[in-house]
Amino acid sequence: MEDKDDVSGHIRNSLNKIEGRFHLLEQSVPIESQLEYFRYSEQMRKTRTEMTDDEYDTYNRSLSGNALSTEHKKYILSALATSNDVRAYRLLEEYVQNPDPDVADWSYMALMESRLSLESELLEERQIYISTGLGGKGEKLRFCVLLTASGEEPFQQYQRQTIEREFDYTLHTEDCEIERIAIHDLYVKLLILVPVRKDIKAILEKVVTECNQYGNFISGLVTITNMKEISAAEIEEIIRKNHGNKNHGNKNTEAGR
Repeated sequence: MEDKDDVSGHIRNSLNKIEGRFHLLEQSVPIESQLEYFRYSEQMRKTRTEMTDDEYDTYNRSLSGNALSTEHKKYILSALATSNDVRAYRLLEEYVQNPDPDVADWSYMALMESRLSLESELLEERQIYISTGLGGKGEKLRFCVLLTASGEEPFQQYQRQTIEREFDYTLHTEDCEIERIAIHDLYVKLLILVPVRKDIKAILEKVVTECNQYGNFISGLVTITNMKEISAAEIEEIIRKNHGNKNHGNKNTEAGR
């Protein structure tokens, strides 16, 4: 079973050692964009001062207008996020409901930072931010999962029904949520939410084992990632390699890195 990023295991291990309240960004924001935001935010915090009423009014009016450049909007959003001001948090909360497309990701990050700062002060408890490309919901991480057929024949109808039934049952009992499942001829692609402290590899191995009691029609090679959705080109390459390995008599299961 191949975990392309293996973040889940690291997160579980870290949470067992660290005390505090953790937060997940619900939206899917590329890691590169998150890093860019935090570098920008760090620079702003070095010169941050308490936000005045005039500044708040200016930022409020500016975000409501249409004449701002992308860079200016980024500046305003970050200024609000680093202000430790409840008014700023409410303004960001309102803005992310309908953000300008060019700074949508930036606004999600700004709201998260503002929330972390305020809760850290109000609750006097350590706030932990968990960063993944696909985000999460509540205390659950979002994963993209790819399962492939063990052979080169399309899934039969009973096999499709078995996949739907077993995944729905097992994931529900593990307190996971299926946001999306698409069963194609030679593969199954899922977007699922998994509690942070759950072992997604063990859960998926359990489901595959249950399904394969009805004919070993799912390959042991299951790809898991929480960095981004697996693209069509990547799926095609995975299937090609999977069948190539079979043709050469190699084992069909890879250990996660």
